[in-house]
Amino acid sequence: MGSEARAAQVEEVIRRLEAHYVFPDVAAKLADVLRQRLGEGAYADVDDAGFATLVTTDLQSVNGDKHLRLRHHEDPVADDGDAAVNSESFRVEAELEAFGIAEVRRLAGNVGYLDTTLLYPPELAGPAIAAAMTLLAPADALLLDVRRNRGGTPGTSALLQTYLVDEQVHYLDIYEREGHKTTQMWTLPYVPGARFGGTKPVWVLTGPRTFSGGEDLAFSLQQQGRAKTVGEATRGGAHPREQYKVDTYLDVTVSIARSLHPETGENWEGVGVRPDIAVAADQAFDTAYELALRHVLELGADGPRRGVAEEARQALDQVKDVGPGRDGTV
Repeated sequence: MGSEARAAQVEEVIRRLEAHYVFPDVAAKLADVLRQRLGEGAYADVDDAGFATLVTTDLQSVNGDKHLRLRHHEDPVADDGDAAVNSESFRVEAELEAFGIAEVRRLAGNVGYLDTTLLYPPELAGPAIAAAMTLLAPADALLLDVRRNRGGTPGTSALLQTYLVDEQVHYLDIYEREGHKTTQMWTLPYVPGARFGGTKPVWVLTGPRTFSGGEDLAFSLQQQGRAKTVGEATRGGAHPREQYKVDTYLDVTVSIARSLHPETGENWEGVGVRPDIAVAADQAFDTAYELALRHVLELGADGPRRGVAEEARQALDQVKDVGPGRDGTV
């Protein structure tokens, strides 16, 4: 890569930061860092993949924003933002990942389990989420696993949360730099299928890989008092981001907004979502499942519940016998 071409790529990254980054003062500092590093020759003798890695490190050096990344792709980059998300390749990616629903099942003792890996946009993931939540609606308790959830769309967080409440809840505000606009995030007035509802217990399993949209779910349910988080602190990325094309095989992701609790103004940026019940991430499943089974047994064993109670007793014995270290993921 020639020096002029590399300099043009750096300037394009800077242009995107100055135009869109939610913190304009930080964008100015980042511009200085990148130009200084370019002048030092830090980006001279590397290929595009190495260049992307170096720039990402430099982008995150000022304020630790993990949503600031220069990314190298094997295939040509689509256009900015919505065009990329609406592309055919993105739709196929979503299908191949089962729209972010890695697993949904009824565990012994009538405990529901949902493992999510990404919150794909609701226009893609909505039917899969509705199907999963309809299956889980009759469960007596729910384990929502976001330990592998790497992010996604705020609207899908709202959709999922709606299945877990009985009335609309204002759970988050998103401030956007463009237009200085604040959008209130509410659970939805209607969802297809059956709801799990707002009274049965929910435990959210978290870990150091949980990021962005997955953290939105954990944080919002925790702050509402709707769920207990179990596991380890999450990665700490609370800024909704957009992607912008830099060159044929490069794009930059830029935080364009901030997520804020509507009452406290707090979020999870940089610190992660702290667990209510702190255990190693690979012990979160057993810990939460044991709590769920104890809840099921408290519901009694009369009539139709007799079989469920026996299931719960047997499952509880197995969980206690296995002890720490068992991981509920597949």
